[in-house]
Amino acid sequence: MSNNPTSNFQDVPWKHRFFSSMIGFAVNFSRRSDGTINRYIMNLFDFKAPPSQQLFDGVKTSDTVVDATRNLYFCLFLPSLNQDDDVPVIVYFHGGGFAYLSASSIPCDDFCRRLCKKTGAVIISVNYRLAPHKYPSQYDDGFDVLKFIDDKANTKNLPFNVNLKQRFIAGNSAGGNLAHHMAVKACEYGLRNVKLIGLIAIQPFFGGEERTESETRIVDAPIISVKGTDWLWKAFLPEGSDRNHPACNVFGPKSVHDISRLKFPATMVVVGGFDPMHDWQIRYYEGLKKCGKEACLIKYPHAFHTFYGVPELKETCLLMEAVKGFIERLINLNKEGCS
Repeated sequence: MSNNPTSNFQDVPWKHRFFSSMIGFAVNFSRRSDGTINRYIMNLFDFKAPPSQQLFDGVKTSDTVVDATRNLYFCLFLPSLNQDDDVPVIVYFHGGGFAYLSASSIPCDDFCRRLCKKTGAVIISVNYRLAPHKYPSQYDDGFDVLKFIDDKANTKNLPFNVNLKQRFIAGNSAGGNLAHHMAVKACEYGLRNVKLIGLIAIQPFFGGEERTESETRIVDAPIISVKGTDWLWKAFLPEGSDRNHPACNVFGPKSVHDISRLKFPATMVVVGGFDPMHDWQIRYYEGLKKCGKEACLIKYPHAFHTFYGVPELKETCLLMEAVKGFIERLINLNKEGCS
């Protein structure tokens, strides 16, 4: 493997590179040393996509407010459906290090649209609080949305043929971290009407006090750096906590959840070879296996962090196919188990 983490980034079309450079500029200049963010600067570059009830490229969208006082809502992505379809649901958490972006940000909206069209699933993309709100604010928001969906009175905007017994939870980067912790909470809480059958963790944001080989080797990576992730953890974790906090290092020395006793969903873990967090993502996969849980590892050796935001990359196409196959396999297994 090449030691140059930008090798795959050279395949990115210029417009995406320009947009990434703008976002990187905004992130760097909006970040303060005290762990807060200059939202005015960031908002100049964080363009939003409005909801659209008109079918666009096979998908239409709408927003549902859960708690206006927290700006807690979700974007609903609906594929063009046949009346006989038994439609699965993906509850999706966006990335951004618990500090940036929103469910309405254009990169998040674009990815969910493509995921909706490719899988045929209804996507519920959660907008949660960001820094300076610290742990567990983001987790509380995520689980409140899960409980909201679990109440049948709140699902009137969903198509009649949506199957809440075929629900997946997914996320990229920090959203992958959220997806894991939401799955743990769902297993411990016991939802009434929703059955979680799969978890999709795309380059999940995990870490620890130890410096791994990939963190040491991959410097000057596109999109994210170790210096950047350290700042994000400091902004997110409770005051006085280190990176071995269980929110960050889920199978580390301070772990508080023994998932071996839980009915944890089958999990797909996606890693990129040029992601500084690569080794922590591998450890997450290995931790699931050690706990006796079903997990599959999808590796893209030349992929950088957030590669899936570039539709033109071959790895992005492969990822979409892999996610679709994972969902279809688990749905078929679930149907066989119910017959």
